[in-house]
Amino acid sequence: MNTYDVIVLGTGGVGSAAAFHLARRGAKVLGLDRFPGGHANGSSHGETRIIRKAYFEHPDYVPLLNRAYELWAELEQRAGERLYHEVGLIEIGPPDGVVVPGVLASARQHQLRVDELTKREVVERFPAFVVPDGCVAVFEQQAGYLLVERCVLAHLAEATKCGAELRTGETILDWAANERGVTVRTDQNTYAAQKLVVTAGAWAKDLLSDLGIKLRVLRKHLHWYACDDARYRADQGCPAFFYDAPAGHLYGFPQIDDLGVKVADHSGGTEISDPLTDDKSTEARDVQRVEQFMRECLPGVSTKPQRHAVCYYTMSPDQHFIVDRHPDHDNVAFAAGLSGHGFKFTSVLGEVLTDFVFAGTTQLPIEFLTCRRVGLGAKRL
Repeated sequence: MNTYDVIVLGTGGVGSAAAFHLARRGAKVLGLDRFPGGHANGSSHGETRIIRKAYFEHPDYVPLLNRAYELWAELEQRAGERLYHEVGLIEIGPPDGVVVPGVLASARQHQLRVDELTKREVVERFPAFVVPDGCVAVFEQQAGYLLVERCVLAHLAEATKCGAELRTGETILDWAANERGVTVRTDQNTYAAQKLVVTAGAWAKDLLSDLGIKLRVLRKHLHWYACDDARYRADQGCPAFFYDAPAGHLYGFPQIDDLGVKVADHSGGTEISDPLTDDKSTEARDVQRVEQFMRECLPGVSTKPQRHAVCYYTMSPDQHFIVDRHPDHDNVAFAAGLSGHGFKFTSVLGEVLTDFVFAGTTQLPIEFLTCRRVGLGAKRL
């Protein structure tokens, strides 16, 4: 039986970062995944992901984001390629809604620079966007997008350089742990290690079923539309965007290539049982909602589709991440339920999980993300 210091189950966004940080600190690491790095069957694909600091979801995320930014910059240096593009982010919604007040609360608490804009100021500064009646805007310059597949592949490449072994094409069947170590069975082999890290994305609901946390997997659509209006080009100063709209939370990216403008609906989603059995086809109601939003708020973008992709949100009960050690096994750590807003954090979550493996605790402020909040008796960090 092959034996390692640590086995990582799932080498997508978080798992690739964990494999890198673990190997970097000298662990003998095995990363297992059914698919090769940068695949399109889970959550970490589709070219781009927004990254931002003034976090409307909860101010407690901001210290983790500060560290994530540092780690992304470090990864860029190691990999020798640009992964983060600071184009800024405009967020538009009612002054008493969810997004704008949340952004301002995080900015005040953590002394972040955010510009508050009136409707007229948006027209003057960012003419590509329509501000609906009754709405205001905030703009964060220290925001932009990460090249999602390139980030995963960079983490995996650096993990390999540090000595990690990566195996793909193997389906993980189950794992077991006791005080002596852990074993992992795949459809091809059995592996043993001292420690285990579970970062399985949409498959976490199966591999962590003993926790009793209900994790739902939602199908989410990504759409690219043709655009010949220079106001929507990143190289002409167009930022990423996020709308708190009556139809839901809709977001997108400026044009960065020939595919045009990317737009998606962050809210809603169809629950599925297994991404592998999903046909990934478009849904008429999603297309209608996105295109209606574009007609109202992005008038310079056509409704001529250029590309469509599907990714999967693994939703926790309260839509916040669950990052912890297993309540019954000190030698098992996990991250699950990133709920559609986790990719920007993957660099720092990989570091947190590595801290758990080496020290059983972390100095990073993740107490609010542990599984105790959902009624589980996990051990205190």
